[in-house]
Amino acid sequence: MSGRCIRLTSRALDAIITSVMMPVMLMLVFVYLFGGAIKNSTGGDYVNYVIPGVLMLCAGWGSAATAVNVNLDMNGGIVDRLRSMDVGGTAVLCGHVVASVARNVVSTLIVFGVALLIGFRADADVVRWIAAAGVLLMYMLAASWLAAVFGLLVKTAEAAGGFSFLMMFVPYVSSAFVPVSTLPSWLRGVAKHQPVTPIIECLRRLLNDQPLGDNAWLAVAWCAGILLVSVVLADRTFRRRVA
Repeated sequence: MSGRCIRLTSRALDAIITSVMMPVMLMLVFVYLFGGAIKNSTGGDYVNYVIPGVLMLCAGWGSAATAVNVNLDMNGGIVDRLRSMDVGGTAVLCGHVVASVARNVVSTLIVFGVALLIGFRADADVVRWIAAAGVLLMYMLAASWLAAVFGLLVKTAEAAGGFSFLMMFVPYVSSAFVPVSTLPSWLRGVAKHQPVTPIIECLRRLLNDQPLGDNAWLAVAWCAGILLVSVVLADRTFRRRVA
């Protein structure tokens, strides 16, 4: 099932280009258009500040395509054909999630390559690089399963596409592009305690060789929690829809 989903993904060249181009364009806009005005509030080189948020944005945006792919399978009759071949629902959804993570790894590497070209430099050692990659993979996995749930819940592929807007919007209300302390006072509590902020801070501090504080365990806890809840919901929703 994973091979089938990866082959389908490789044929959707426009989706792959979009999943890469959108984060790259946003990264260039923030670094070159807004970076000069924002860098004083970040206390250093803005490109080093913003790249962890852009990597998260790339991972979330790429994962959102899973919602559309799952919905197309549910409404296109392919699930009934697969079940007639004794293929379980978990395998169907896992195939989409594995393809999503593979697609995300490729797009993240491309975005990271562009980040290096425009001046991003990390101070991390090997251990911190491995830890940062692990956090990103955990987020991709959790976001992909969450997207699968969304694709199962909505009725049409057009509605499933709306999940991408949610994944685009959430990082803006966080420390992805500006410090939380610079946001309006009524918004700081939401930005500080939403799931994406500790994950971005964990990535940022890992790559910039800074103390992690509580961000490491908070990032792992949020990813694990979202993953656990999403897998359970996906399994129950899939069983209800095919019953």
